[in-house]
Amino acid sequence: MKKKLLLLIFISCFFTVFTYAQYAQVYPTNWWVGMKHNKIQLIVRGDHEGLSNEKVTISYPGVTITGTHKFSNSKYLAVDISIASTAKPGTVNIVFASNGSTSKVAWPLDARRKGNGTSYAQGVQSSDFIYFLMPDRFSNGDPSNDHVAGMRDQSLNRDSIYHRHGGDMQGIINHLDYIQSLGATTLWMTPVIENDMPDRTEHGYAFTDHYKIEPRFGGEKSYLQLSNELHKRGMKLVQDAVYNHVGYYHWMLQDPPDSTWLHRWPTFTPPNYKEQVFFDPHASTAEKKQMADGWFTAQMPDVNQSNPYVANFLIEHAIWCVEKFGVDAWRIDTYKYCDLDFMNNCNQALYNEYPKITMFGENWNESVANQAYFAKNIFNTKFKSNLTGDVDFEFLFRGIQPALTQEPWGVNQLYQTASLDFLYQDPTQNVVFLDNHDMSRFFSVLDENVAKQKMAIKWLLTTRGIPQIYYGTEVLMKGISNPDGWVRLDFPGGWDGDTRNAFTGAGLSDDEMVVQNLVKTLGNYRKSSSALKTGKMMQFIPGAGVYVYFRYDNNQTIMCVMNTSDAAKTIDFTKYAERTAGFTKAISITDDKTYNTTDKPQIGSNEMWVLELKK
Repeated sequence: MKKKLLLLIFISCFFTVFTYAQYAQVYPTNWWVGMKHNKIQLIVRGDHEGLSNEKVTISYPGVTITGTHKFSNSKYLAVDISIASTAKPGTVNIVFASNGSTSKVAWPLDARRKGNGTSYAQGVQSSDFIYFLMPDRFSNGDPSNDHVAGMRDQSLNRDSIYHRHGGDMQGIINHLDYIQSLGATTLWMTPVIENDMPDRTEHGYAFTDHYKIEPRFGGEKSYLQLSNELHKRGMKLVQDAVYNHVGYYHWMLQDPPDSTWLHRWPTFTPPNYKEQVFFDPHASTAEKKQMADGWFTAQMPDVNQSNPYVANFLIEHAIWCVEKFGVDAWRIDTYKYCDLDFMNNCNQALYNEYPKITMFGENWNESVANQAYFAKNIFNTKFKSNLTGDVDFEFLFRGIQPALTQEPWGVNQLYQTASLDFLYQDPTQNVVFLDNHDMSRFFSVLDENVAKQKMAIKWLLTTRGIPQIYYGTEVLMKGISNPDGWVRLDFPGGWDGDTRNAFTGAGLSDDEMVVQNLVKTLGNYRKSSSALKTGKMMQFIPGAGVYVYFRYDNNQTIMCVMNTSDAAKTIDFTKYAERTAGFTKAISITDDKTYNTTDKPQIGSNEMWVLELKK
């Protein structure tokens, strides 16, 4: 009899909790005690009309309702709460009362993570090396999540560049040894938040529920596991933020609190893609509005960040992700299309809670000055950005790319672009790269010239800033970005049955192996090189296609010699006496060759030396 009674009690409790959990969705889905950000605006979303008219109460020590706000859509209610410093972890019951009946939602109030700034929210710096990948295209570690019932996109076809391929976070976890073997200290992935769209879901940039991790990647459990595994290795996690837009099937479009959560246009209106309107003193107001408020695509409606409820929602979600998943830094998508005042507020909220966290924004611009405007800079302008750094498109398109494709004079553009670093407060916080998921792979840009690819990698890992390598660049993956699917192909060896395996080296060509080993050699050398990680940079005016720059500090001097011409060149160390004086030998980091600084050795065509100077 007692057993039956206990069973009935259990069943009753189970269905009570189940009912409470389903009564309404609350965003953020939980919070933590001891946070500086302790005044939270809960967005409550129900599945029935009239929720906004219900009386809401909370009876929990240290948690107080300070206000409620209705929307035109009566399924929604905003509830402002304050969490006192005395509040303890536990379950906060949010009670909704209407017509004499009550319903509850259990809202967790948790203990904070330990190690703010030391084991998470550490930021990424020039001492780091970022490995960037697309989870769907890297490795399939758990085929059971390839299809998830009920989701709109049920494609799974590796023969199509646009369908899902099945890669997931377990696949990444399985190969962290490989990523770390390259010398990488940090992992950045394309977005891992749910994208329940009908097609083209492999890239992840169309969120449909901010508070769900993509189940086809393994969901919240796998993301937490990946974060933990990275941090156990002393590695870091970068999350990809998308503040500018959501996916078409997000509730912000399908069933919004009101019409002001998204920017609305009579017909589909994209941005004008001219960032100049934000700082041009002669700019049209209408064109400025189109740049900020235009929809990125017809399937990605633009979020109205000037709406205070939307702003609170996005800021709290960003803080929630850092605390929930142990995020160390942010890469921010489509930064220049956002409301810039909102971005400063959002960034500052993260800095306040996590003083060591850093952020780098995607600002694909038309000049170095334009790019610098969106990060911390020296400009005396009305708007001053507080963004830590930029994704350095300018160093790519006006630097290393012309240097290796417009010989012999293109290298002067690399010199010129580096000379404009004075526009930034701290150019070492910019993320330097060769290619990514939106552009042609660098090996293809170089017409598959292996020698030039090796030069590019040597530059990437020795120049100023935070180096980032796109998955497969280290094994000469190629592809042209029109259409973009060709630059998002599968990493060899990530799927059972792959005949080529970059993790083990099976089936790789000699050239692929050489370039992979080059990345490993320089990437790991960089870990212990104070000059490359945090040293100063000095460059010399290029001559006849030869460009020389130094990375140096009080403990180490690295000399980088790049010959972009089609002929061998003689190197006279005394020409660079400002940095070579006092040193007698120059030792190649990549092949152990040694040169006497009194000699005048020749560097081959399309060759680059990375030399450590010794006394």
